[in-house]
Amino acid sequence: MSTVVGLNDARAVKLWSSNLVVAISRESYWQRKYMGAGEDTTMPVMMLTDLEREAGEQIQYDLSMQIGGQTIEGDAKAEGTGEQLRFASDKVYIDQARKAVSCGGRMTRKRTVHDLRKIGRNRLKEYFARWFDEQFFMYGSGGRGVNPDYNTPLGYTGRANNAFQQPDAGHILYGDGTSKATVTAAGVMTRAVIERANTKVATIGGGSTDVAEIQPIRIAGGEYNVCVMHPWQFHSLKTSTDTNGWMDVQKAAAAAEGRNNPIFQGGEGMIGGTVLHKHKAITRYADYGAGGNVAAARALFLGRQSLVCAYGSPGDGLRMSWSEKELDHGNDIEICAGAIVGIKKNQFNGVDFGMLSLDTAAADPN
Repeated sequence: MSTVVGLNDARAVKLWSSNLVVAISRESYWQRKYMGAGEDTTMPVMMLTDLEREAGEQIQYDLSMQIGGQTIEGDAKAEGTGEQLRFASDKVYIDQARKAVSCGGRMTRKRTVHDLRKIGRNRLKEYFARWFDEQFFMYGSGGRGVNPDYNTPLGYTGRANNAFQQPDAGHILYGDGTSKATVTAAGVMTRAVIERANTKVATIGGGSTDVAEIQPIRIAGGEYNVCVMHPWQFHSLKTSTDTNGWMDVQKAAAAAEGRNNPIFQGGEGMIGGTVLHKHKAITRYADYGAGGNVAAARALFLGRQSLVCAYGSPGDGLRMSWSEKELDHGNDIEICAGAIVGIKKNQFNGVDFGMLSLDTAAADPN
């Protein structure tokens, strides 16, 4: 007799859950490029898994601030002068997110040679890969934007008790002007904007400022940042640079020590140690400028630990859940998959950590 693995058999649940995790990780832009495990990761997204093993809905984590002040000189007593260690804290909440697909009725399945369970898995893989990426872009930007192709509706403000957080004034640059209202249609993405961001990252925070320095992503002995921009921003950047200059941008990425790392794969070039990427899910806006009618986009300039992604477990030790259910007296089969997860931008004491926002005019060049 043949072995049959039926609906919700424990082996099937583990198989399809594990397959879904792997498939989503390969498909998702953020998970395959920018995620690293634990609070010591040097990647832009730190993945926390504490709640996969323990009960709870919240993880609190700390940033140890630098110490400052003067040294004790000569024979002056050091005893009793120890500076107090200071910590800034943030927290991320997790909640369940699920999506179901119908595999059709018995006659529908009879009429096709397709493996509808596999097809259902593939559609869920694509859906959750897009869902995760949209969550990362929205939380990184601090808003939903006006992107028409997002799964989430306009006006969406976040999930799992993790509210969107706008960038603070010290961690945002504009294509021109000094505020959202002063950006003009001419304030597009240029090489000068990237170089301004490189300079700001090299000088911001540290010492006694109580503002954390933006630490670079460390790869193969090299130190890099990543700038992910909308394709319309990238078009402005590329066309603002002469042909020979753009060849130099591409050559810099090709010659980098860590060029085989995922952050370089699919990259468009490198300016001053910043790897350039484009992605259409970067949040766009339509209300910049003095008249509130300038189309814009918020590029994300990422260093180490810019965002956090925390996972819980549905109780079976698997990161994704998988369930199959018969409906209509066994005629129809519905598959439901989900994850207990929370995503947010790292922000300590109201100040962004590990990233800058680059707001520029961005209109369709066509």
